[in-house]
Amino acid sequence: MSELIKRIFTSIILLSIVAISFNEIKILYLLILFINFLVLDEIFKILKKIYKKNKIKQLISFIISISYMFLFSLTIILFLNQSFEINKVKILFLLFICISTDIGGYVFGKIIGGKKLTKISPNKTYSGLIGSFILPFIIGYLFYYSQDNLKSIGIDILFLIFMVSFISQIGDLFISYLKRRAKIKDTGSFLPGHGGILDRIDGILFALPLGIMFF
Repeated sequence: MSELIKRIFTSIILLSIVAISFNEIKILYLLILFINFLVLDEIFKILKKIYKKNKIKQLISFIISISYMFLFSLTIILFLNQSFEINKVKILFLLFICISTDIGGYVFGKIIGGKKLTKISPNKTYSGLIGSFILPFIIGYLFYYSQDNLKSIGIDILFLIFMVSFISQIGDLFISYLKRRAKIKDTGSFLPGHGGILDRIDGILFALPLGIMFF
């Protein structure tokens, strides 16, 4: 099976799981718990490689990682508990921005190419950077104007999309930096054709809490 087919097949399964989860809050909470487990497992393996000769730094980095994932999950759960039917739409809106940021960067970078953006992530280009903002603005606007629950949020929608997309890219670069230090290509192999779960949600981990705070 080619890598492309693997990526498509895995993506369909992931989208199906997310769709089911957003229809039942208990399933969504279980999904968040499962993601926490997978992310922390991958982070621990990366940090062990980075700090293999320093147990103190390993322990400190583990504690920071666990604390952040706890706050990440708690932020989402408390937000959804306020009003699941309304706030799940806002969560989906933020997820669409993050996902389109990733896709925009990938597509523009592959089609246009050009000068490399940073040594941290050699595949990223300035054209990809532009695409990482253009596609979220298009997708974000379309989603925003299709949902009545979003039209009364009282936030400058352009500013919100820009900030969420920007932080999503920062999150992506941060995880790329950790992978580079650990000398690995992917954070794991849980998702065929994609790598680890952290490879797919690196930007979301940072951008989602920020978006929720804006709301």
